[in-house]
Amino acid sequence: MAKPTEEQKRQRAVKRALRSALDAEADDLRRREWDERWKREGTRLSWADYMAGEPCRGCGEPMQDGLGDWYPLMKLSESEKREYEEANQRFRERHADCRGGRWSISGSRVTHCGFCCPPPPMGPKQMEKLARLFSSWPSREESKKDLDTWDLTLRCDHVVPQIQHREHSHVSTRVVDCPECGERRGVVSSERVGPAYRDDGTIHERSAADRERLARELADAEAKLTRQQKSAAATQRRIAELQDELGSES
Repeated sequence: MAKPTEEQKRQRAVKRALRSALDAEADDLRRREWDERWKREGTRLSWADYMAGEPCRGCGEPMQDGLGDWYPLMKLSESEKREYEEANQRFRERHADCRGGRWSISGSRVTHCGFCCPPPPMGPKQMEKLARLFSSWPSREESKKDLDTWDLTLRCDHVVPQIQHREHSHVSTRVVDCPECGERRGVVSSERVGPAYRDDGTIHERSAADRERLARELADAEAKLTRQQKSAAATQRRIAELQDELGSES
């Protein structure tokens, strides 16, 4: 079998990125619908509810069972390993279609689903700790010098800016609001543009020339893809014709 060409590899990478963006959109919609359901049904526990020992309103399991954390698997006895596996099996059965992560509370062995189980409420000490942390952060004006703008290309082919701290080497955001479509769209690719703000603190707007250049590049890329698709279709037709001719001769 012939090795794929660089162009074929590129096309496959583009298809994978589009599939990933579509999956991200579906998961984002699912997550937002579940959040709305939590709001309607009052699924989240208050701090008072949590302290009173109310179970999780998502799965009905205790928020914490007081049995202590699990030891590493290699340090468990045979009976503890069986108990551990049985707990895992029950979790998988309860949340087979959730596709979410897991979370648990320190000092507890019960595991909750990251999709359908609301996280535990923050207590007064956590709130105080967060308040101190936020107060220690640099002011918005001071932090501007450390922010970069990235261009996110969305599944709809629109390009939107994303501002984040310079220390990040990539954009982890998978879905954003598209102002052109008015919908949430999956991110297909991202590219760092440069500093988000000028020295005087004003935002670094993209020049008209840059916008025109991006529009031309996008149009050229779309035209190239159309030509490639037509060429591939013509090649497929020619293969079919040759196969017909060989079949008639035999």
